[in-house]
Amino acid sequence: MIIIIKQVVKIGGSLFPNYAVELAEKLENTDSVIILGGGEFANLIRKYDDEMKFSDETNHWTAIGCMDIIAKLVNDKVKSSKLAYTIDEINQISDEGLTPIFVVSEFLRKENPFECSWDVTSDSIAAYVSHLLNANLLIVTNVNGIYTQEPKELGSTFISKIDAKTLLTFQESSIDVMLPTLLLRYGTNCYVVNGKYPEWVLSLIDSNINDYNFDYTQIIGE
Repeated sequence: MIIIIKQVVKIGGSLFPNYAVELAEKLENTDSVIILGGGEFANLIRKYDDEMKFSDETNHWTAIGCMDIIAKLVNDKVKSSKLAYTIDEINQISDEGLTPIFVVSEFLRKENPFECSWDVTSDSIAAYVSHLLNANLLIVTNVNGIYTQEPKELGSTFISKIDAKTLLTFQESSIDVMLPTLLLRYGTNCYVVNGKYPEWVLSLIDSNINDYNFDYTQIIGE
């Protein structure tokens, strides 16, 4: 039986531990694969890099290793999930009725699709995987979506829909720098949504739920 993964759900490291674990549990039986961000572990690497100026390659792969750590920790708390290390294992685990959580470092070492840069984080990695799987992409973070500037700053305005080309002009947002470029390259869209409210995420992936009375951002890459 061929299992079609319908969406890649990237759960930001900012949601770890409690929100990330709760959302991973809620994604049972949704034909999703989960990719976890590196969270505070990766932020520490950035901090140390500011002080020590490590090589781009070391920063890149150490930060990806942080994603692996959080993936394994979340999986430990979710009975309905199982770790996947390859694309084939993603499908096999989904076929078993479990939610695959992708441990990405070994896969990325073989594929090597990105230059080593802080511009590439778990958002871009999730976009690459969703492209390979021909699946939808949800970027789940700790804010409602994309804003004109930092959400807490005076005059910041929420954006419900934005073209990826326009997003390229933003100096900073709740997604990584490379993601808009990848969406344009692949000709795909994605959603950015607040993972503190699992029902919001489920509303965007379950066609039987028609409640969209909440903020989220759609990024248009087509």
